[in-house]
Amino acid sequence: MRVVVQRSGPARVRVDGEIVGEIDFGLVLLVGVGKDDGLQDAQYLAEKIAGLRIFPDEEGKLNRDVREIGGAVLSVSQFTLYGDARKGRRPSYADAAPPEVAERLYEAFNDALRAQGLQVETGRFRAMMQVELVNDGPVTILLDSKRQF
Repeated sequence: MRVVVQRSGPARVRVDGEIVGEIDFGLVLLVGVGKDDGLQDAQYLAEKIAGLRIFPDEEGKLNRDVREIGGAVLSVSQFTLYGDARKGRRPSYADAAPPEVAERLYEAFNDALRAQGLQVETGRFRAMMQVELVNDGPVTILLDSKRQF
């Protein structure tokens, strides 16, 4: 699994003009599921993200995680994180999981975040979404459950 983690102020996701997920502050996650991913990948990343110290403490050092600051998570599925554009100009998505597998693991990932004590809002799987956020910092971290980066 791959996740783009963005520290965020207000954020929301819309589908057909309707807000389907919204947070005041915390983390916006763009989540991609690979064809070789399993439940252990979802669990690993949920634990990693819940404990990721990217929020400032009273001295301004990045020492707090999203739980410590009372933040929430907006999780948005994004298969395009597995786009491979090394050849040609049209990305290949051959490494992305098929939709039925990806949806199951995306939901397992969100459940694992909730099990970490986080409030989790989501987009809508396989829908065209508009994501709005105020990137705070900006702080953006790339995570991969296979530890490729």
